[in-house]
Amino acid sequence: MLSMHLAALTDGLADGLPDGVGDALDLVGGFDDALTHGLGRLGETEAGALDALAAALSAAPLGASAAEAAAKAGSGSASEEGLGVLAAGRAALLGAVHDALLDRFDTATGRVRAIWDEPAPVPASGANLLAGARSWLHEVAVTGWRGVGHDLVAAVDPTVEALLAEPSLRRVAMLLDGLAAELRASSPVATMARVPARRWGDLWSRAMLLTWQDGAPAGAGEPVSGRLLPLGVDVHEHPTGVQVQVHGVLESGDGRRLVRASVSAGKVDTIVGPAVWGVLDGYPVLLAALAGHRAVEIDGMTLLPGGDLLWSEERAEAGEPADPFATARLQLDEATAAPVPPLERHPVRIAEPVLLEDYRIDGSDLVMDDHRLRVELANLPGSGPLTPELVAASTACVGLVRWDAGGWSLRPLAVQATVKKKPVVAHGGDWALGPTDPKVVKAQAKSGDAVTVLRERAGRLLRK
Repeated sequence: MLSMHLAALTDGLADGLPDGVGDALDLVGGFDDALTHGLGRLGETEAGALDALAAALSAAPLGASAAEAAAKAGSGSASEEGLGVLAAGRAALLGAVHDALLDRFDTATGRVRAIWDEPAPVPASGANLLAGARSWLHEVAVTGWRGVGHDLVAAVDPTVEALLAEPSLRRVAMLLDGLAAELRASSPVATMARVPARRWGDLWSRAMLLTWQDGAPAGAGEPVSGRLLPLGVDVHEHPTGVQVQVHGVLESGDGRRLVRASVSAGKVDTIVGPAVWGVLDGYPVLLAALAGHRAVEIDGMTLLPGGDLLWSEERAEAGEPADPFATARLQLDEATAAPVPPLERHPVRIAEPVLLEDYRIDGSDLVMDDHRLRVELANLPGSGPLTPELVAASTACVGLVRWDAGGWSLRPLAVQATVKKKPVVAHGGDWALGPTDPKVVKAQAKSGDAVTVLRERAGRLLRK
């Protein structure tokens, strides 16, 4: 089981960066600096960074197009098509970094991963709306992050509203909405002491590529039936939206596979902590499985080649009790990991479920003998019972091994701990049907349910 491989895991991940990773990240950093400066007024250093990125791609199919796009951008005439090529080149470099890091993880843990089978292209739709999004991204790139102000951010609002009205384009819409929200909160960006160039570069390039690829998921899905055994839930929260991503093992006629099932909803910034589950109440089967630690029987649900289940409540039914720790101990080693679609190949996308046991926490590190792994204690979601103190008292953890900020870390999804000489088990989805901590319940009752209050107000406004 993976809990036996902590030494191999930490040793395998601690041998420095794979060859070429540092150089690739430097090239991406140069592009991001140019994007911060603005592609409409590049200096010699920024133009050189674009040329260096294009040179690194010279042997790739993108090579000639990247060189042409870099030359045009360097002369102050960057086109939407050219920026799409440069965004693709940036993504290709980060994809190579992702592949090298994920191969190191798989080698260290012995995880078996399926091979990606390139799907046929998906015909585009919503071309006019996507062109509007692409035009705004072009203007942002030409202006540069340092030149972004409230007027430029507000210009994308009608496009986002139109994209949100089309279900097939909501992936692009949510990404643009999130980027615009961050820019709006930071405007005028020129006054910022430090621009989050890598993060905004990631968001910008991904949005640009999605406008060319229609925002559709890679590859046609296949209908699958069987038993989904949840391992844990990773909550991704933004002021304007929330997504819960359930990592689990799918038992079906094709064996055991590691999969993810994600559901999301829009929200406002006042809905935080345990209240975020309220906007996801359209998924009662999934939420009940998380709160009750139960398996889910699925029938004909679509599974994408990258391991994502397209969640459908109509095709899900509550199953028998299933302890996530027992699932991890008995099933995790036997499950095959899904391949990663090309557009998803980014280092920060790495999130591999593991079970770790018989350790102690020293500061922010998980320690066993002389082996250490950083634990993400500062960003535990407020939507569940996991706290830094509880994680620090734990000796067993189901979590996600991630790579971010230049190093490896563990994001806890569930822990087993001893508190006041009593065993305690806590999972990130324990409060999916409402908090169980009496203190949190009392505080929520005192302040009122934010989702219910907002829905009542919205109802009164509509009746008027």
